[in-house]
Amino acid sequence: METALSTPNNIQICEVTCDSFRIAWDMTPEDTARATHFFIDLSRKEGGDPNRFKHRDVPTKLVAKAVPLPMAVRGHWFLSPRTEYCVAVQTAVRQADGEYLVSEWSQVVEFCTGDYAMDHLKQLLGKAQGSAGRLLRFSVFYRNQHPDYFHYVRTECGGLMRPALKDNSGSHGSPINSKLQGVFLSCNTEFDTGLPPNDSPYGPLRFQIPAGNLLNPNTNLYFADFYCMYTAYHYVVLVLAPSGSEGDNFCRSSLPLLDLTANPFLTYIPPQRQGEDSLFCHASDVILEVLYTEPLYLEQGSVLEISGHHQMSQTTANAKKDPSCKVCNISVGR
Repeated sequence: METALSTPNNIQICEVTCDSFRIAWDMTPEDTARATHFFIDLSRKEGGDPNRFKHRDVPTKLVAKAVPLPMAVRGHWFLSPRTEYCVAVQTAVRQADGEYLVSEWSQVVEFCTGDYAMDHLKQLLGKAQGSAGRLLRFSVFYRNQHPDYFHYVRTECGGLMRPALKDNSGSHGSPINSKLQGVFLSCNTEFDTGLPPNDSPYGPLRFQIPAGNLLNPNTNLYFADFYCMYTAYHYVVLVLAPSGSEGDNFCRSSLPLLDLTANPFLTYIPPQRQGEDSLFCHASDVILEVLYTEPLYLEQGSVLEISGHHQMSQTTANAKKDPSCKVCNISVGR
């Protein structure tokens, strides 16, 4: 009878991305020479007993031929970004009768996948470009809120709208989620008037600031996300960061940089002749969410009352994108 295999130990996870990782463990020299297969059991960490693996002699999830360690694991479970997983391994020897001699399961190790890498964001950017539509002119960025918000800004913050940490809404793998601070602004306009909509679900007061104060050659524009929330319309998240700022330094290594004068979402065209004004345009077929990474004083713009209906919509804070949408999802996860 063949000698039992020892239990794999010292499980090591390395080179973790949003949809792959490498795994290695310690084996005796004898087991390294004998093993023909590895069994890997991977599951999301979702509470309860983490040691929820099946019968020790039944391979689950992934059966792989023995290869030199560390072994790359990618795509088998359609790993999701920023998700905690539990993993355990067995080693096995396939015998002449087709049955497997297997080791005990190793200890369970936990790890978390990463954000979208630049290549993944460029895939998402490509999808967003196909949905942007034609460019429409606009003249102001704006932020709609209730009176209590502006009262708080004036009385408690000295009139300063301070950057807040981006929540986890949108694509789970967007690098700015829970990492980058900013003030969210809108710029979408009505087709017939070229002006911001008269109504808003966020409140009857609007702060607005001339577009050129924020969108100019001294700022950099980055693509951060493309998503929908089980609706027909889609959102594009852009980041505006003054060149050389802390926000700009973060975005430079994490997000695709867009050309201010030639992109399908938000553009700045400088005056072509003396006396002309700069031209600003926004995409017509997506809802733009613009995160400006610096504080804004109310005195930099104006606060005015808007007309129309102001019934609050359901909050979008931490809302996740529709994982079944073929327009805004890429193959590496949600």
